[in-house]
Order: sequence, then C-alpha cells, then structure tokens
Amino acid sequence: MQNGLILRSTGSWYEVRNNDGHIYRARLKGKFKIQGLKVTNPIAVGDRVRFELEDELENTVVITDIEPRDNYIIRKSVHKTGHGHILAANLDQAVLIVTLAFPRTSLGFIDRFLVTSESFRIPTTLVFNKADILKDEALDYQREIIDLYENIGYRCLETSATEGANVDVFRKLLDQKISLLAGHSGVGKSSLVNAVAPDLHLRTNEVSTFANKGVHTTTFAEMFEIAPDTYIIDTPGIKELGLADMAKEEISHYFPEMRDRLNQCRFHNCLHINEPGCAIKEAVGTEDIAESRYWSYLGMVSGDDNRR
Repeated sequence: MQNGLILRSTGSWYEVRNNDGHIYRARLKGKFKIQGLKVTNPIAVGDRVRFELEDELENTVVITDIEPRDNYIIRKSVHKTGHGHILAANLDQAVLIVTLAFPRTSLGFIDRFLVTSESFRIPTTLVFNKADILKDEALDYQREIIDLYENIGYRCLETSATEGANVDVFRKLLDQKISLLAGHSGVGKSSLVNAVAPDLHLRTNEVSTFANKGVHTTTFAEMFEIAPDTYIIDTPGIKELGLADMAKEEISHYFPEMRDRLNQCRFHNCLHINEPGCAIKEAVGTEDIAESRYWSYLGMVSGDDNRR
C-alpha cells in the first residue's frame, strides 16, 4: 500500500504520484462508485489517496482510499441533475482569472466563484488579464471593479500575458502554494501559466471573434509542479458555475460585507429580500454594500442563470 497525490483526472483513469515521484496510471476501486456520493467525480485533482500496485509492467495501480480533504471547490454538475462536480481539492488558494472584454466575465460569475471559495475559507485572488486590450474608459471601469473587490478584502491584480505586465507579481503569488487557476475559456489562463512556467508549453487558442467566447484548450483538470513546493491546478474553462450543496439561508454568510452585518437584522432568519428591519438592504441603500453584489446574492438565492 502506498500514498499518492492525484495529478490528473480524465474521467475513468487518473494519474497519481507516489512519495518517490513515480507517476502511475490509476483506476478507482469499485466500492467508491456505489457509496451514493452526490458528485460526478469521487476523486479530484489534489486528492491524497492510498493505492496498491495492480500491474507493474502496465504501470497501473488501484486506488483503495481517499484521505479526508482539507477543502475543495465544487460546482453543480452541468450534465447530471442533483450532483456536484469537484474542480480540485486540498488547496492553499484559488486564483480566478477574469477579463472584462473578449471574452467578458460577468460580475455575477465572479461573485459565484467567490461564494464557493468562501464556503471553504479558501483565499482567492482576482487576476484581471488582458489589460493591454482595454481603452481608457474600459480601464477606468476595470479599476472601479477592482476597488469594489479590494474594499471587500479580496486581492486583485491587473496583468497582460502578451505584454508581460505584472507577470512577475503573478509568479510570486503562486510561490510555495497549491493554487487552483480558474476562469472562462479565452481569458488567457494558459498564456499566463506559460509566461511563468514556459517549460509546460500549455496549449493556447484564440478567442472566437464571432461569439466573443474562448475555445476550450484544457480538457481535464491537471496539477503541475512549476517549482519546488509550488503547484498549480489548471482547469477546463468554466462556462457556468452553479452553487452546489448550499442552502439559500447560508449564502449571505459567504459575502464578507454581509457577514459583518448579519446580527444587525431584526430577524435572525432574515433572507434580506423583503423582510423589515434588514441591515443588508439598508447597507445597499447607503451604498455600503455594492448594488452589483446584492443583485448577485439575489440571483443565487433564487437560482437564476449560472452564466450571468
């Protein structure tokens, strides 16, 4: 029996690295498939597992146990109703790469990701890429958005993978951590990774000018060690991000600016929609809570379109 780390998931097969650095092809022991787990992938990249050798010549092993997770990022499965899909497990931080144009990342999508990471207290940084393609007015708007999130307590960084702007800062952000990199297709995630770890040669693609959307270049989640004790988990571009395993009563707890005011509402079970004496609505009225954040909250509570 050996201990290992899941580096790659392709659906039915996994790549697992043992403590000596050897990488095996691994499959899951059947018992995990009948445990009633409400996820489409019982094992995710970043999981720590135990396994036993199956075929030395074929370099295959069988995973027998999954060690308890410190945390994970999960979203609703887009293929299987009532199930979640784990993007990655055992993270030190998440890095959401966004673009305000070509393609556009909506504030609603950003907020959904932040709520998901907040639910497991995973520190998250917002990286605003492609600053080089924005004109003056768009740059001003981007800095307004950055101010909004920095005031809540999130670190933000403006980058340009093509021009190298703040690539060194982006690299330092990843140092000595296990980082999940996420975002829509086309935001330049692979280009940023190639800028800080050129030996990986991650495949990049142009954004479709017809649809103003990215083309998927990453098919499966995969972990790379880009320096000693510095790991990144590259994920497929996320089109929509539905909240999984989250009751509407708890969503406001994952908005830091709301969390600080929850005990000020008249009713302890206030949903901050139409209840009297609601401190959250009062803060929106005085602009102490951004209106865009409140609309994101309402969308999550009502289960609106996950792509907005």
